[in-house]
Amino acid sequence: MGYYCSACLDFMHQIELLIFDLDGTLIDSKRDIANSVNLTFREIGLPEKPHELIYDYVGNGVRQLIIDAVGSDDHALIDRTLACFEQHYLSHLLDETRLFPGITDVLEHFENKKIALATNKPAHYTEKIMSGLNLNARFDIVIGASPDIRLKPHPEMLLKTLEILEVAPSDAVMIGDSLNDFHAAKAAGVPACGVAYGFGDAQILRSENPDFFIDQSDELMTLFK
Repeated sequence: MGYYCSACLDFMHQIELLIFDLDGTLIDSKRDIANSVNLTFREIGLPEKPHELIYDYVGNGVRQLIIDAVGSDDHALIDRTLACFEQHYLSHLLDETRLFPGITDVLEHFENKKIALATNKPAHYTEKIMSGLNLNARFDIVIGASPDIRLKPHPEMLLKTLEILEVAPSDAVMIGDSLNDFHAAKAAGVPACGVAYGFGDAQILRSENPDFFIDQSDELMTLFK
């Protein structure tokens, strides 16, 4: 089971706002990402990579994903690969991507709370996925990667969310599957809740000592009120 932070006295922690990461937290998108990377590599003549290796590259923004997958910082090659990936991923980002088990119930359970999304995934990918999975009506604000906002672990996405929704940092929680989520939350003064079911290494995530940690998404319903 997950755990509750020792510093908190009540088992059910009162919050106003849940801020979710996307990939590895709300949705299982790793197969579509890996397939699109390998379609790209096949097209431009690079050797394909094992899916498990590509999964490790998810979470730091799409350009860094391509840099890591290519294994080079050659700007011309990265730009060409990124442009090719964009076409493939836009065509395939909903082939196999689905909500993680229990997420629909969690969102319905917290329908009277403010709910936000803060993701390093580019905004145009995020918008297409949110629309395709019928999630837009459940979220008060959705922030994806764009040229005018810094990616997590910088706290800008979270700070912007708090400002727009008029919620104090201590009354929110950042829920995510990566160290980027934890570090952004800490910098913004927001409690962090790690998830073991996502793309991140659960042992590494636990060692970072987030305020909360869950094994399954439905634990959120007994952790927060």
